[in-house]
Amino acid sequence: MSPNIQAIRGMHDVLPPHTAQWQLLEQAFREIALGYGYEEIRLPIVEKTELFVRTIGEMTDIVEKEMYTFTDRNGDSLTLRPEGTAGCVRACIENGLVYNQSQRLWYTGPMFRHERPQKGRYRQFYQIGAEAYGMKGPEADVELILMTARLWRMLGIEGLRLEVNTLGSAAARAAYRGELVAYFEACRDQLDEDSQRRLERNPLRILDSKDPRMQEVIAGAPSIADWLDGPAKDHFTALTKLLEDAGVPFVVNARLVRGLDYYEKTVFEWISDALGAQGTVCAGGRYDGLIAQLGGRPTPAAGFALGMDRLVALLERHDRSEHTQVPHVYLIAVGEEAERQSLLLAESLRDALPGVRIRVNCESGGFKGQFKRADRSGATIALVLAEEEIARGEVGIKFLREERPQASVEKSVLVDYLQGLGIFNQQGH
Repeated sequence: MSPNIQAIRGMHDVLPPHTAQWQLLEQAFREIALGYGYEEIRLPIVEKTELFVRTIGEMTDIVEKEMYTFTDRNGDSLTLRPEGTAGCVRACIENGLVYNQSQRLWYTGPMFRHERPQKGRYRQFYQIGAEAYGMKGPEADVELILMTARLWRMLGIEGLRLEVNTLGSAAARAAYRGELVAYFEACRDQLDEDSQRRLERNPLRILDSKDPRMQEVIAGAPSIADWLDGPAKDHFTALTKLLEDAGVPFVVNARLVRGLDYYEKTVFEWISDALGAQGTVCAGGRYDGLIAQLGGRPTPAAGFALGMDRLVALLERHDRSEHTQVPHVYLIAVGEEAERQSLLLAESLRDALPGVRIRVNCESGGFKGQFKRADRSGATIALVLAEEEIARGEVGIKFLREERPQASVEKSVLVDYLQGLGIFNQQGH
């Protein structure tokens, strides 16, 4: 017999009750995005490979080693999206969304990179992204940061550290790149294997190395601050002042870079020390040249992506799921007629009590077995329907989470009785 088929390495299932944390995060972000005027856009998971080569950068680790790329039946090279910005920009150009207008957009969904799986890093991972197009000032950058800060407060997540930096203009970054290559070439024998490979292709990424043996040589590297032009300096100064005015603590990290070639000027990351090596839970910045790079009119742009897998891990640490999938009511039905009526009763209660969570037994069995299931469900109360209750036009009430005597209530006043209990307004129940 062949072994059971299992999930692909690095791609995992999200099972109940853990889906509650995902729903909590998704709903919180939807509310915040709406409050800031961001509209949802839904994007394909598969794009032409050329899109990512042109945007992320042909010499990046993502394009060279990590993309899931295949040739379809028409002979086209297609890729499962490794990030969301490229597809969002493509959609905006293709559909005329950024032609003489600004846009605030957000999206969510799975991304794919063939990396070495570890805690907090998966080959199928989930992101929420936000993109602001047509706004060149630092106010747009700060608004994106304020959105994320508000999300942490709404979710009750504490201990995140905001780091910011500027990469300057494309011309300044090119000049800095040459100086950086010369510096690291002079101490090549001190570089680890990854850094030696990056030296030829993406030397700025060396600054982001987490190898402890590399920190001394990185500390001596030239700083991009020495290559910044006036507009880039002014932009960054205004950004930090706005953050100070908004009361958002931050650290300027001159070594902060991004692994995608399209970034310029502002870059930022929110980092947690509670997740080990994979501590970045949100990252973003400005990419004013990206739309023109893909054939559109020059348009300023900024955005971020937050890692849902890592944020859910923090939610679980903070126990912020609030048990949102636990039913309020478990409906016990004993007898053929009671089983039939239980479905109708549950429907009438859902109509009368929007938002109520009712789980109907639907498994037959006697009182003892059904009460065990009701208790295991986490429900606050059990409604009991059997021949006696049907004959009297009543429904039994059994309190599962507190010491109260069992009661019987006429069906005609059941809705009012349940509303009076107040259980539907209790967070998590």
